[in-house]
Amino acid sequence: MQSPYLDDPRKAFPLPEKKILYLDENEALTHITNGEVIGGHTMPWGSNYTFLLWIAVEENQCIRAIYKPRDGEKPLRDFPSGTLYKREQAAYELSKLLKWPNIPLTVVRDGPYGVGSMQLYLDCDPRTTYFDMRDTSSDDLFPVAVFDLLVNNADRKAGHCLLDATNNIWSIDHGLTFHSSFKMRTVMLEYCGREIPKQLVTDMKNLSDSFTQKSQILETLINQEEIQALQNRLAQIIETPMMPILDPNVNIPWPLV
Repeated sequence: MQSPYLDDPRKAFPLPEKKILYLDENEALTHITNGEVIGGHTMPWGSNYTFLLWIAVEENQCIRAIYKPRDGEKPLRDFPSGTLYKREQAAYELSKLLKWPNIPLTVVRDGPYGVGSMQLYLDCDPRTTYFDMRDTSSDDLFPVAVFDLLVNNADRKAGHCLLDATNNIWSIDHGLTFHSSFKMRTVMLEYCGREIPKQLVTDMKNLSDSFTQKSQILETLINQEEIQALQNRLAQIIETPMMPILDPNVNIPWPLV
């Protein structure tokens, strides 16, 4: 296995001459989890190594996935080394329990550079970000803001909110989440001080009532202290369903997009 720190990782991934399929989550699960990687290349942005991969489906067909290998994660001062890829899946699993926000199918598996997160590629225009959506889709973006509060997202950039071809909003890049200490950094400051919609609170109450049974998968992805902190935040949000007032000098990521 080659190191992810190649001078030109693109050389390791010939591009396939296959038809690209767009499968839904259920159809793509087996392929994302066990499919053969047949090509791909590095993505041109991000502080950690990120790859766009092609995964075989049929003889002349494939799907695309975003792959973030553990060994391509740069060490951080405030998050345990080699854990970001697991946090990506933990965020996805929690979104499935709540049924919001939309997060592309995400699994943990071996890839060309070792174990990492593998996420179904979302076909969208990356030039359309939160800043382009906030004036016309405020209500649809609210679940993303609440989810960030719940998972303690330390890196909600504008480019981490995507809009697909059918105008569904998606949330991506959840590697800096679930820290046990408050780390929230977000560009979504428009929601500060706003009351959380009742339906979202109801969904969180339903999760809280059966948290022990429903959250078992999280125990394989984040540690017990972080799970307890998640449960505490869940209880606090239910008790006081208001978005906190954040400090724009402290609680914003850089860069903004």
